[in-house]
Amino acid sequence: MVRIRFRRVGLKGQPSYRVVITDQRSSRDGRFIEIIGFHNPRTRPSTDLVDEARALYWLSNGAQPSEAVIYLFKRTGTLDRFERLRKGEALEALVAEAEAAKAAAVPISPRTSYPAPEAGQGNKKNKQKA
Repeated sequence: MVRIRFRRVGLKGQPSYRVVITDQRSSRDGRFIEIIGFHNPRTRPSTDLVDEARALYWLSNGAQPSEAVIYLFKRTGTLDRFERLRKGEALEALVAEAEAAKAAAVPISPRTSYPAPEAGQGNKKNKQKA
């Protein structure tokens, strides 16, 4: 079965995620078929970028999103557009609507608002007992 799920990228303590199409049997960071989006939870608000055309294509072909991706699709409006696609609206009109919504959204700074962990702060084993 084909799944839509997150693939973790980034340094230790600084996660970012790609939204990928993958086989269900692949590991979290293993092989994937296609990258359709990006999620950065470290910015305020979180950065969510989704290629609507590809997401709607894969959803219409039976790909199953994970729970985390369902929440992402709800925030970006992709699930609502998919329901409208299933009811008979044109794909081109829905993709154009998504692009207009993305252009009208408030721009989010790509710089993270959460600081990176300092040396020795991220690992509990390194802390000295006083």
